[in-house]
Amino acid sequence: MKCPYCGEENTKVIDSRPAEENNAIRRRRQCEKYKKRFTTYEKVESIPLIVIKKGNIRESYDRGKIEAGVLRSCHKRPVSYDQIVAVVEDVENAVFNMEKKEISSQVIGELVMERLKKLDQVAYVRFASVYREFKDVNTFMDELKKLLK
Repeated sequence: MKCPYCGEENTKVIDSRPAEENNAIRRRRQCEKYKKRFTTYEKVESIPLIVIKKGNIRESYDRGKIEAGVLRSCHKRPVSYDQIVAVVEDVENAVFNMEKKEISSQVIGELVMERLKKLDQVAYVRFASVYREFKDVNTFMDELKKLLK
């Protein structure tokens, strides 16, 4: 690993430890020439994932879109940011554990709704109303009736 300060290729690892909930390794390194220290992170390279949206439009997977949707659904609800992050990570893990190169946005949406239903029913209904594109009050009421059963 080259030193970012001087470009020296001779560096040594001083300390290694797990990072990002054991999804990466943080290494403290030191330049042998000038004794400057720097940090590197080692992560598993993930397979690019393509999301198939409505109308067969394909785009790269973007975790931020899931997070934004969950955040909007949980707005002014008694749900902590840590709980939101846990939902997003759980959905993301489920998606990547399917080991597919392409996945429909419908599958991702269903995974999000499944988690939100357990976390906060109002957030679930909010997400479902946008995701399932409720056309009228009757569609909304049908979803509420399912939830109340």
